[in-house]
Amino acid sequence: MLRPTRTTDMPTHMKTKPKNVYAYIAAAPKEVQGKLKELRAILRKTAPAAEERISYAMHYYAYKGRLAYLSFWKAHIGLYLPTPVIAEHKSDLAAYETTSATVRFPLNKKLPVALIKKLVKARMKKNEAGKKK
Repeated sequence: MLRPTRTTDMPTHMKTKPKNVYAYIAAAPKEVQGKLKELRAILRKTAPAAEERISYAMHYYAYKGRLAYLSFWKAHIGLYLPTPVIAEHKSDLAAYETTSATVRFPLNKKLPVALIKKLVKARMKKNEAGKKK
């Protein structure tokens, strides 16, 4: 199951579940909202057929199964992708902190648009093929 793994740096406002994506972004600190909107635009353009919703109190995309979760933290934005996408792109992700299903994009750096698109497209292909893992 994809859930944030570190609770020590989770924003305190996430104690209440946002009702929709707009509320999720609005709950973010002002300095983070632009990055969340940018990441949302990247995902919507890359996966236009994906359904956008809230799951586990996070911004979530569904496309023939679980596609991606987004969450913001004090120092990064987390992109959560079902396994094994992160492992399959480990060399591309060497500059980022990762886990088996998470990439952490630092708030003080530009989002790697091409890399994010590549990861999302890889997950979409797996979902289209019926491979949940």
